[in-house]
Amino acid sequence: MTTLNHSETETLGDSLSFDEFKREVLEDYRLACLSRHTSLIGRKEVLTGKAKFGIFSDGKEIPQIALSKFFQPGDWRTGYYRDQTFSLAIGLATVEEYFSQLYGDPNEENDPNSAGRQMIAHYSSPNIDENAQFLNLSKMNNTAADVSPTSSHIPRAIGLAAASKLFRNDEDLKNLKHLSNNGNEVCFATIGDASTSEGHFWETVNAAGVLQVPIAFVVWDDGYGISVPRDLQTTKDSISRVLSGFEKNGEATGLDIYTAKGWDYAELCEVFEKGVARIRENHTPALFHIQDLTQPQGHSTSGSHERYKSKERLAWEEEWDCNAQMRSWILGNSLAEEEDLVAIEEETLKVVKQARDKAYKKYQNPIKEQVKHTVQLCNKLLKEQKTAKKEIKKVASNLINNKQPLRYNVLDTLSEIQTISTLQPGAALEELREYYKYCKKQGEDLYNSHLYASGANSALEVEEVKPVYSQDSPSLNGYEVLNRFFDKTLENNSKVFAFGEDVGQIGDVNQGFMDLQKKHGSHRVFDTGIRELTIIGQATGMALRGLRPIAEIQYLDYILFALEQLSDDAATMQYRTKGQQFCPIIVRTRGHRLEGIWHSGSPMGILMNSLRGMRMCVPRNMVKAAGMYNTLLKANDPGLVIECLNGYRLKEKLPDNIAEQTVPLGVPEVIHSGEDITIVSYGSILRLAMKAVKRLEKEGISCELIDVQTLLPFDRPHRIVESLKKTSRILFLDEDVPGGATAFMYRHVMEEQGGYRYLDTKPQCLTSTAHRPAYGSDGDYFSKPNAVDIYERIVEMMKE
Repeated sequence: MTTLNHSETETLGDSLSFDEFKREVLEDYRLACLSRHTSLIGRKEVLTGKAKFGIFSDGKEIPQIALSKFFQPGDWRTGYYRDQTFSLAIGLATVEEYFSQLYGDPNEENDPNSAGRQMIAHYSSPNIDENAQFLNLSKMNNTAADVSPTSSHIPRAIGLAAASKLFRNDEDLKNLKHLSNNGNEVCFATIGDASTSEGHFWETVNAAGVLQVPIAFVVWDDGYGISVPRDLQTTKDSISRVLSGFEKNGEATGLDIYTAKGWDYAELCEVFEKGVARIRENHTPALFHIQDLTQPQGHSTSGSHERYKSKERLAWEEEWDCNAQMRSWILGNSLAEEEDLVAIEEETLKVVKQARDKAYKKYQNPIKEQVKHTVQLCNKLLKEQKTAKKEIKKVASNLINNKQPLRYNVLDTLSEIQTISTLQPGAALEELREYYKYCKKQGEDLYNSHLYASGANSALEVEEVKPVYSQDSPSLNGYEVLNRFFDKTLENNSKVFAFGEDVGQIGDVNQGFMDLQKKHGSHRVFDTGIRELTIIGQATGMALRGLRPIAEIQYLDYILFALEQLSDDAATMQYRTKGQQFCPIIVRTRGHRLEGIWHSGSPMGILMNSLRGMRMCVPRNMVKAAGMYNTLLKANDPGLVIECLNGYRLKEKLPDNIAEQTVPLGVPEVIHSGEDITIVSYGSILRLAMKAVKRLEKEGISCELIDVQTLLPFDRPHRIVESLKKTSRILFLDEDVPGGATAFMYRHVMEEQGGYRYLDTKPQCLTSTAHRPAYGSDGDYFSKPNAVDIYERIVEMMKE
């Protein structure tokens, strides 16, 4: 074990007196004991059935305490679900809040991180208030809301750190003091060693090395990924060795690499102080590989590590446990006496037990109140009923005897009583029914809210501004319309940044950003590597910090590379933090009609089912697209805008107010009125539908063609069913596979809007084939619906 020397005293004490230094060391040991007791007691709570699942940070306390010393207000954490000690150290959570989250307490006052929606050690911090204003993030300890999928939290580190570089170098951002202190903020990206095997980690490390942004990648290495040892996970059995080719070594790009023993308090403080200071000053990314860590309780409460670790390994872990080693170091350097450490250990155990008991009481009290009231209602019902007393008592007794009741136990009891066949009508029964409705509504409010923003943060609250045209309004190609819009947006809003593959120098492959890098600078409009996953991560991190990124995924087909980031992180952020953290990214892409398997995709069903929590816009032309971008930029909902690939060279009239006009989301537009049949679709195929509609008109068939405009949300005013009331026939049309977007639209109109009531013939869907579109014009013709298909299907429907 390392012994204390003069230089380390200076490093650890930072010019403190020796007494002050000793006090700090003992406070650190106190926190280590507090966190360890929390882990040990937390496991017991799961194993006794009071909590559902546990995954703890025991064995990593000392390095996390050392790291926390160099985390400053304004910094950001994007972390690993074993960052319990680090989060306690920087004030992201208390022990009591930790246990509230362990129990799944849905009260946001008890679990301010996720209101019971995420498992333990998943932290978040607010970034936007109810008035849609960003908080004073430069004075806060910030964390991006945690996610569980291994390494999925890493890509957003690029954006969290890149924002610092922009705040430091962009003069137009210098006045945003509430968002940044001159770009001095560091992103702390922590990860378990086994998770570095994921592609997310490698893509992020590469991007960080290229961009030279201030990220501290901290790898906690305990030798295993659940049961799989490190040598089966990582080339050369070491993430720092295998990444040596990324090391700067005097080169312009790359990252610094540091290693330290996870049980060596003095070394850890010294390494973190040196490394984080360099990151903060130079915006140089660094990897900290923290080795020789242990996991005293194994991976989680789901199993025992004795099944896969040898006796020798278990003995080694006991000896080299970081808390035990720090204890020996304190005694060996005469920083405390044995009785002092025993007192700390006993006192922190008491504190943790008190926090546990308080958290569980807070969690159980409202449920027990429901149980108590349910029993009171049952007693009233017993007095009222003559023939069902035995059945009522039997059902109620199960609830009364439940020592750890949950809300669903109360609801099940109330529901079961209502279905007793011999119950007689009466006031008590009606009161019980009303209480059942109340408890169900309360549960839905607790668990089903905040998928989307509300109030001033919501895109649905943005006022519509219609496009204005005059005699001087020019007709331009679609890409030129977008170019004019993006130009004005960049000019008017210094927080807007646009980036993606080929976006910068050439202005994107379809010229929407043509010449805008030259005009607005390479820091505002810029190129990225071919890295869809971290393009989205970059946007996510930037948006969390108050910027308004427009991130381009070059083709819709390629969004699948980024789907995990969009689905698990951006789309769920408001829900899993119960509306306290927002991620207002805008993802720009293009799809639908072109030619070939990989450039004509319309995987709308995949996206709609994966991206609940995002707004999904499908404009039929570029004026509409510009209006939707404007709407999203005025709110804090994340959004996806899918432009039509074959619309960039089509002429459109440019509105005089292109930079101000907005499109209301979830409001369909009737683009051709008719009486005989309703056609519902969006995007590129609407032009083919219009071609069919004109042919059908010549044969006396009047079609009403409706552009849904957005899929998430979908037809909020129920305009489609109003059309159906008139026509009594409906065709859902799109370019997705069978059962994709048509099934989504069908369910909304038929089931949610009650459209089935107005049908004279069966509703139908016309989609693409189940396979990808074949290459070439004939491939497109036979793979996706064409104007003839639409014409023939409607003729058939009119014959029924």
